Amino acid sequence: MKTKAARLYGANDVRLEEFDLRPITSGEILIKIISDSVCMSTYKTILQGEKHLRVPEGIAQHPVIIGHEFCAEVVEVGSKWQGKFAAGDKVAMPPVLSYLGGNQTVGYSFEEIGGVATYAIVYEHILDNGYLIKLNSDAFFNGSLIEPASCVVRGYKASFHLDEDFNHVPGIEPGGKTAILAGCGPMGLVAIDLALHGEVKPSLLVVTDLDRARLDRAAAIFTPEQAEKEGIKLVFLNTSDKEELLAVTDGTGFDDVFVYAPVPAVVELGDAILGFDGSLNFFAGPLDKKFSANFNFYNVHYAQHHVTGTSGSTIGDMKDIVDLIGEKRLDPSVMITHIGGLDAAIDTTVNLPNIPGGKKLIYTHIDLPLTAIADFAALGATDHRFKTLAQLVAAHNGLWCAEAEAYLLEQF
Repeated sequence: MKTKAARLYGANDVRLEEFDLRPITSGEILIKIISDSVCMSTYKTILQGEKHLRVPEGIAQHPVIIGHEFCAEVVEVGSKWQGKFAAGDKVAMPPVLSYLGGNQTVGYSFEEIGGVATYAIVYEHILDNGYLIKLNSDAFFNGSLIEPASCVVRGYKASFHLDEDFNHVPGIEPGGKTAILAGCGPMGLVAIDLALHGEVKPSLLVVTDLDRARLDRAAAIFTPEQAEKEGIKLVFLNTSDKEELLAVTDGTGFDDVFVYAPVPAVVELGDAILGFDGSLNFFAGPLDKKFSANFNFYNVHYAQHHVTGTSGSTIGDMKDIVDLIGEKRLDPSVMITHIGGLDAAIDTTVNLPNIPGGKKLIYTHIDLPLTAIADFAALGATDHRFKTLAQLVAAHNGLWCAEAEAYLLEQF
């Protein structure tokens, strides 16, 4: 059958093309990809081409399909998986295939599966290892955001503290003080949501950002009044001042600090506001392989400061997010600020650092220029479809929602 996909041929060479997909084998599944969330990692992959760790050699002759934050619908099931999957199932998957060593990754390494495509083949080895996850959700966009949200979960799990015997105790400090620096981007918003509604909660959550618009949007979505109901004091600060941040903790410092920007000054600020047995998680992938920042090793020795870094997630993390979304404890729609069709996918990805806002969500079976949700109302003056979309998201505090998605897929 035919599929249309964005394929990477080399550094800064990505093309939207239609080509034939072979018939599936008895051990494979054919999926119809509905939505794919654009990731900064894909932007970095396009810049590097074959120099990227996860991109194989020879892509000029064997191009790979980009995109790894997708949600799909099962179309055809090979005989091996009959009874376990069925046509119409909503599915998503973790892109990093750790059983292959971690470098072979969906969206980076394969010719027949990736998120920016209309149809794709799920290989037998992916299914054998349990990497295709069925979703119980009323919306496809939730599935597209499971992977980025699960990366946030991985960061929370990677933080650790020491007990009296110096054993590592994973996770943030229960009832402790947590700071999320540069925390009002899409991933930071999930980190806020997870702190408020996850299994382990801090008593104090401080979120900083130097972008006033992003900070105001985050504060409108997550209000201190709502946080107080969870037993959490939530503070938003437009600052990079160490003393102002420490003052919120009465000078004791933070148990857990998450750094969400690859900026040396932000890393160093995070280090400076750690309290005793404090854990800093660097959650921001730099392009520069020599990226570095000063870290106070006096405090590593005497104040038991720790630093961790995480990239990606595990299948267990994704299943945790599936459960949280299914229980309606986590709402990943807070990440989404723009919607577009397959025709907008490449331009959106290659220009991603220059487009303000949060996550850009691509629906692969429609044509639509990348459009900010905030612009729906204005566009509605000349297009009744956007007027309806504006009304639907307004009823959900300005957030993308299942009703808006269903209307979009029907009307566009």
